Amino acid sequence: MMEENLGITPPLDSVTPEQLYEDLINTVRSYHPSADISMIEKAYIIAKDAHKEQLRKSGEPYIIHPLCVGIILAKLELDKETIVAGILHDVVEDTVLTTEQIGKEFSDEIALLVDGVTKLTQLNYSKDKVEIQAENLRKMFLAMAKDIRVILIKLADRLHNMRTLQFMSPQKQKEKARETMDIYAPIAQRLGISKIKIELDDLSLKYLEPEVYEELTEKITSKISDIEAFINNIVDEVRNHIEVATIEATVNGRVKHYFSIYKKMVNQNKTLDQIYDLFAVRIIVDSVKDCYAALGVIHEMYKPIPGRFKDYIAMPKPNMYQSLHTTLIGPMGQPFEIQIRTFDMHRTAEYGIAAHWKYKENQDGKNAHDKEEAKLTWLRQILEWQRDMSDNKEFLSLLKSDFDLFSESVYCFTPTGDVKNLPNGSTPIDFAYSIHSAVGNKMVGARVNGKLVTIDYKIQNGDRIDIVTSQNSKGPSRDWLSLVKSTQAKNKINQWFKTELKEDNILRGKELMMSYCKNKNIVLSDLLKPEYMNKAMTKYGFRDWDSVYAAIGHGGLKEGQIVNKLVESYEKKHKKAITDEKLLEAISEVKENKPATVAKSKGGIVVEGIHDVAVRFSKCCSPVPGDEIIGFVTRGRGVSIHRTDCINVINLPEEDRARLIEAEWSQPSERAQSELYTAELKIYAHNRSGVLLDISRTFTENAIDVTSMNVRTNKQGTATISIGFEVRGVEQLKVLVAKLRNIESVIDIERTTG
Repeated sequence: MMEENLGITPPLDSVTPEQLYEDLINTVRSYHPSADISMIEKAYIIAKDAHKEQLRKSGEPYIIHPLCVGIILAKLELDKETIVAGILHDVVEDTVLTTEQIGKEFSDEIALLVDGVTKLTQLNYSKDKVEIQAENLRKMFLAMAKDIRVILIKLADRLHNMRTLQFMSPQKQKEKARETMDIYAPIAQRLGISKIKIELDDLSLKYLEPEVYEELTEKITSKISDIEAFINNIVDEVRNHIEVATIEATVNGRVKHYFSIYKKMVNQNKTLDQIYDLFAVRIIVDSVKDCYAALGVIHEMYKPIPGRFKDYIAMPKPNMYQSLHTTLIGPMGQPFEIQIRTFDMHRTAEYGIAAHWKYKENQDGKNAHDKEEAKLTWLRQILEWQRDMSDNKEFLSLLKSDFDLFSESVYCFTPTGDVKNLPNGSTPIDFAYSIHSAVGNKMVGARVNGKLVTIDYKIQNGDRIDIVTSQNSKGPSRDWLSLVKSTQAKNKINQWFKTELKEDNILRGKELMMSYCKNKNIVLSDLLKPEYMNKAMTKYGFRDWDSVYAAIGHGGLKEGQIVNKLVESYEKKHKKAITDEKLLEAISEVKENKPATVAKSKGGIVVEGIHDVAVRFSKCCSPVPGDEIIGFVTRGRGVSIHRTDCINVINLPEEDRARLIEAEWSQPSERAQSELYTAELKIYAHNRSGVLLDISRTFTENAIDVTSMNVRTNKQGTATISIGFEVRGVEQLKVLVAKLRNIESVIDIERTTG
């Protein structure tokens, strides 16, 4: 019997709200037959009315989305309150209903859940994208700490949005898929909800690596009948042997999901044809004793591959996952994996935290909450980081590192036999900090399996580690940061340097900034004004200027980054190159053939008649040496240089034509040989496979750096490829264009002219 790859089946596109609501109620009653569904019905009526004027990008009624979220939550067998909050999760943000009204209509508990999910979507758009993402994640983890059901609703919301991502723009698809793969899928994995995690992974891969996804789909589909026949054969053999051993068991098989196969290809640097274990057989039994008994039967039947046995029952994963994994050689020499677990373990593997954080009803009808806090140590760890860190970008970097999808774990033991789970490649330093900050900060050595080892020793599975500490230790070394693998250890070492050596770091940061400014002939006192300092602190996420100095002092920030930001703010306020009146006066003098002077800019431009004028290249037409050019006196920003065929110059209003001024390129001998100029081409081509690769290869072969690329394809199959790059002049550009025209499928090429 083949097991369905994706545990939660997406609803059909043509389904009506009424059909979805009926599906939701049937799902709730399937696991909670006696449930009073009046509260769910009330939520549906209110949400349908609140969203009645709204449509999704797909054109369907908006109520479809919250109902699908409710169905996903119901298929995780969650309580009525969570399902109601799922149905109402968008009403506060998108309609006139308030959290207070939801509290009155339902309960404070449901209002809290809806409010928690709503806050996760309210972003501050005044900050850059990294800041937005980090701030939003901080809110998310705080909301999770108050009530884990908030993130379960958010995951269901994200899952349905990913299922309907085809209606978004390509850029949005990539953004949402990247965020899902970096953040939401790892959260689902940490919570142990494989039913959601697997589908999020596959959908993210579909939009991030469409060619890889399509190739995997095609190749696996072409092999599916052979794979199914092989799995069915193995399942029948295993079931017969298990029955002979009088072990009660359910045996089934499944093809591994696409992202799992892709991860193997990346980790092992192999093609799909080189990945043999594309499927797994699962044996589910009644007790732990039966798990090991079944393992014995299996190892008698098939030859196990050495080093490929993992006992997650004795040493569970941090997300509570338990199972025995063993890889075996099949009858035809084909490797395959078998997983053995109990029914309880299987439920935990499928539903994760949702199987434990159940809000069951007591005899008196009140909600009681299973305390599973010990199983969410990673969440508490993240909350600790939030308290310790003022820098949003550093927080996000640590978080993504901790969520790394491609990392593996090693299991080791304390002297008392407690199990520690660390990233692959961890050292005794990681182990010390996993016990306590004080142990890591006072560490002077380590023993592994009774023998002294160096601190850069790579921990192996099953190692027993004893940390040697000393009160005379001066604390961690900066070199440790390059040795440790765990995010926890890196964070705690950085915190030690920030707190213990803060005064020293502040002084060192000041010295580094002063030295930098001295070398660059910058007057630092002009820059250290509150208005400039505040902009720098906002950009880098600091609360006070001493923290900026300290960050520079301990190496978390480069002094040049801060000084450049201060200079940028200073110049914006003090830029007084020349007034409009004086510029126009100078231009008229030149045009009347009065004595004139020549100003040269470092960009290789000669402007007649004006001293000390800022000259910049216009982005609309991107002139390069050899082009016919003309200058335009802007209001307050000096002279902008355009090509004479630039649309903006050709269509210039009559009253502004007086601002045009003659300009020319300086002689090649006077220009720096290494000077590069930005140019942009639009290439029109038939959208065949490999055309982008051929175009990129042409740039590489001509040693031209591409700075930007944008591709659009119309319904007729014509691709418009806009490419920005750097050249030395128009001659090099002509050679490049000639070679690009020779590429098969290229229809036409033009330069941007505004």
